[in-house]
Amino acid sequence: MSKNTKSERTRGEILDAAWTLIAERGASVSLGEVAAAAGITRQSVYVHFGSRGGLLLALVRRADERAGIWKKFDAAFATPDPRERFRACLAAWFDFVPYIYPVASDLIRLRATDEEAAAAWDDRMDDLRRAFRQLIRGLDKAGELASHWSVAKAADFLWAGSSVESWGLLTRDCSWSEGHAAKTITAALERALLR
Repeated sequence: MSKNTKSERTRGEILDAAWTLIAERGASVSLGEVAAAAGITRQSVYVHFGSRGGLLLALVRRADERAGIWKKFDAAFATPDPRERFRACLAAWFDFVPYIYPVASDLIRLRATDEEAAAAWDDRMDDLRRAFRQLIRGLDKAGELASHWSVAKAADFLWAGSSVESWGLLTRDCSWSEGHAAKTITAALERALLR
């Protein structure tokens, strides 16, 4: 086995261990705990990721890659009908949210007091906001965006309305099914944003 292949395998094992630990116990787990779960030394975690922040950032980016969220968004953006494109993008997002929720909800919780958790979460949300701005620009260009919205404000509203937090409140705090929450949020956003 080549050195690069072994390094990639070790990196993946660290990320898998970190995901499991954070999903079970929260993002405040230590690098030592992650190392022990992966069967390596704490120093090895530093070699692969540089810091806890580097580990968290790699972790959330890997979740995107594993779930194929950006490929699903690309497929949704290829939908010709603007309203169907809107629904397809939100369907892709709401299929992804349950997968990331255990880790995402803890990163969100820690944002105010943990710069590394905030940076990891903000990195992923910046990409999501860009995708939603692209979606809204397309709706505006097609004449489907309600006239009282600017593209920027509509994209912000879409991002906030479809947030992990909103989904979590409905599914975890109010005991809605995941499907019902996704359908209801999508329909409400469609009514609020489109002509």
